[in-house]
Amino acid sequence: MLSFECKKFDSFSPQELHDLLALRSEVFVVEQNCVYQDIDGKDLLALHIIGKSKEKIVACARILAPGVSYPEKVSIGRVAVSQTQRGKNQGHELMNYCLKQTKAHFPAVTIKISAQAHLENFYNKHGFKATGEEYLEDGIPHIGMIL
Repeated sequence: MLSFECKKFDSFSPQELHDLLALRSEVFVVEQNCVYQDIDGKDLLALHIIGKSKEKIVACARILAPGVSYPEKVSIGRVAVSQTQRGKNQGHELMNYCLKQTKAHFPAVTIKISAQAHLENFYNKHGFKATGEEYLEDGIPHIGMIL
């Protein structure tokens, strides 16, 4: 069981910020062999969800207010769980916490995500439905999804 927190960017300690960016790099750059610009300026505007195990960040996501990524829609992105924590239902715990925080901060606002296509069934289990066709984002197949 992970312990979750919802934080703004300026409330991170230097160690937490390092660990958050290291996890995202571990998952999205190294593991997926994808060179892309992770630091995109949106972190400064996001609500960050971090999941810790023994005080180490092992899961994360970010929630973006309407207008940051999509007009009139909230976005959840940069959803990652360390390889060491997979297979333990941590991804579902993380997404449940993200949805709870999204509803608390942005009640009655539609959520839109850009999901890696191979995770469509994962997001379906949380109520998301695919919209449109698959597309490439940073060389990886993605699909738009709405909740």
